Amino acid sequence: MELVAFGVNHQTAPLALREQVAFPAERLEPALHSLRGLEGVHEAAIISTCNRTELYCATAAPRPVVDWLAAYHALSVPRLEPYLYQLPRERAVSHVFRVASGLDSMVLGEAQILGQMKQAVRTAEHAGTLGTVLHKLFQRTFSVAKEVRTRTDIGASSVSLAAAAVRVAERIFPSIHGQSVLFIGAGEMIELCARHFHARGPRHVAFANRTTERAAALAEQFGAESLPLADVPAMLARHDIVVSCTASPLPIIGKGMVERALKARRHRPMVIVDLAVPRDVEPEVAALGDVFLYTVDDLGRIVREGLESRSAAVDEAESIISGGVAEFMRWLESREMVPAIRALRDQAERMRRHEMERALKALARGDDPKSVLESLSQGLTNKLMHAPTQALHGAEAGERDRLQGLIARLFAVARE
Repeated sequence: MELVAFGVNHQTAPLALREQVAFPAERLEPALHSLRGLEGVHEAAIISTCNRTELYCATAAPRPVVDWLAAYHALSVPRLEPYLYQLPRERAVSHVFRVASGLDSMVLGEAQILGQMKQAVRTAEHAGTLGTVLHKLFQRTFSVAKEVRTRTDIGASSVSLAAAAVRVAERIFPSIHGQSVLFIGAGEMIELCARHFHARGPRHVAFANRTTERAAALAEQFGAESLPLADVPAMLARHDIVVSCTASPLPIIGKGMVERALKARRHRPMVIVDLAVPRDVEPEVAALGDVFLYTVDDLGRIVREGLESRSAAVDEAESIISGGVAEFMRWLESREMVPAIRALRDQAERMRRHEMERALKALARGDDPKSVLESLSQGLTNKLMHAPTQALHGAEAGERDRLQGLIARLFAVARE
């Protein structure tokens, strides 16, 4: 049985593919039962988020898991495999530790993934697909992640454009909680930004996009309002924070539009984050007194500052993870010796019982107890020593030294 991780994530697969292999929460337990039902799969857990779908299995046959994942989502294996990673044993352990610690996220050091992993483990436990190996793996994973977050500054500053957008908005407003946010566009960056802002609990959220169906889908996902792009000029004044990222070749927010919005807002401050290239917002908007305009270059500087300040934290986190991987692999390898240890003990127990039965019969006949005990100890010693003695006698010259060393180690015998 081998520990293996299978998956796709934001680094290996486009959003279109990630969407196809995602597992909705309500389908997760049935999927786990189906996966666990494969021949050779002894344990299983599934982690499915917006950025990754990963399967962790204790299995004797990795290939059927790949086929199952493709078939479950009505995909061909050739369609899935170019984006799929398959990590055995130590690489799987290192990967899950890095994921939980925030080193494999879009936002370096983000904490959301740890909560998502814990929920995935609870689901697997409830489904009855989490056995000894995966239970130990995830418990150790959460311990390592906690150590990384406690001992390092991995989560200290923003390192993604989406997280940086939230950060600049929080420089202007005491809290996102009481603000109204408008997202213009419906691509992956807008969705990622929406997730970051949504986590702060804004008062109101709206999506505007040229394709209204996509805006409506995002609005439904986040419990928000959807608007036609043509309504943005009229609705701009209602929003404190505007995040825009479209593919428009020309600006869609002009200086005059913002001036009218500010007048309607009675010059209450407005934060506008323009993540588009070419820009969605006319540069002249930055000159308006009550507008705080941030471009992709402005956020890029924040991202670089965050990365530079955390390079030492990343190195320290990787060191903690390496130590955790080594410790888990020692435990896993010790488990692989369990069948051999059990067989050795079973054989010794059979020998003990046999000699005990002989001794009891001798005592029942009235034999001298001292002689019976002497015979019992000699018989047991002879049986226990028979196999290693025969192995030494029958060893070839090249094998003899190795066997002598092993026996000296196993029985704590000093070699002359």
